[in-house]
Amino acid sequence: MTMQTNPSSFAGRPQAAGQPGDNTFLAIQAINEQVKHSSVWLGLLRQEMAKVIIGQEHLVERLLVGLLTGGHILLEGLPGLAKTLAVKTLALAVHSDFRRIQFTPDMLPADILGTQIYNPKDTAFEIKKGPIFSSLILADEINRAPAKVQSALLEAMQEKQVTIGDSTFRLPDLFLVLATQNPIEQEGTYPLPEAQIDRFMLKVVVDYPSRSEERMILDMVNHTDSPIQINAVAHPADIFASRQVVDAIYMDDKIKDYIISLVFATRDPQSFQLNLHDYIETGVSPRATINLKAVSRALAFLAGRGYVTPDDVKSAAMDVMRHRLRISYEAEAESISSEDIIRQILDTVPVP
Repeated sequence: MTMQTNPSSFAGRPQAAGQPGDNTFLAIQAINEQVKHSSVWLGLLRQEMAKVIIGQEHLVERLLVGLLTGGHILLEGLPGLAKTLAVKTLALAVHSDFRRIQFTPDMLPADILGTQIYNPKDTAFEIKKGPIFSSLILADEINRAPAKVQSALLEAMQEKQVTIGDSTFRLPDLFLVLATQNPIEQEGTYPLPEAQIDRFMLKVVVDYPSRSEERMILDMVNHTDSPIQINAVAHPADIFASRQVVDAIYMDDKIKDYIISLVFATRDPQSFQLNLHDYIETGVSPRATINLKAVSRALAFLAGRGYVTPDDVKSAAMDVMRHRLRISYEAEAESISSEDIIRQILDTVPVP
């Protein structure tokens, strides 16, 4: 990982030593050093994932962002694009417990959360906890379960707790939901409720590998070989320490105003000279604002910087906003997607 310790390209940089911004400059230099020392485990984690994941750099980077921010991630892509494999490999490379939940149309909320079971010996009900009580959760094909099952995750994802009967239980400090869904299959699937999809920090669209990457996959796969050994190289303590550094990464006021402008451009596009009012049904929620800040800082951390640049915000915008921006029937009729609208917003809103 290449470290960049000269914050000469971020908005609002102090001009020179001895001027009012000098303390900020020194603080950023200190954060740069913290980033350098607290990100060692990321290189080891990338190496472990590279044993089985060819290409898909965007996917791997977003999974690391999830670890650094504690934000849940929705992975959308065609079958066979290593979505499930990437999540399982990530879980194996982290010292934590992992559960895979295969969502099906006949599931019940108790299959995820747990339930009360009557014990005739003690003439009392006992709590049997479900698979949600794990650090890393793979919700595989989440859109195959009906809304009542999907909504069972709402409390867990937002408040990191689960209520069973009259009792409420805390989930592990390291708790992350990584869900997958197939975008093209309609039979036996249910669209995610708006309340739940908004709780995913990122929606990552997984695409096909390149031609060279496909050849590498062909050369690597051999069904007669034994499974590749993935070593657990990251500890929860490393992740929590890195999260503290991520929270300390400097974000200039101009960057914060830029984030607000991007969000408000989805709610009131006309004020930004954008002719998109007929294509947007509802703009993004305040969670988009909060998550843009968190993801931008995480991307700066992954780049080895102690400060956020406008490019970090622009890189985060698509994955943070695409599932929160609801398009109108007019947009659907004209084959205009939420991604098209976000690209136009990014091209129009002034960059600091």
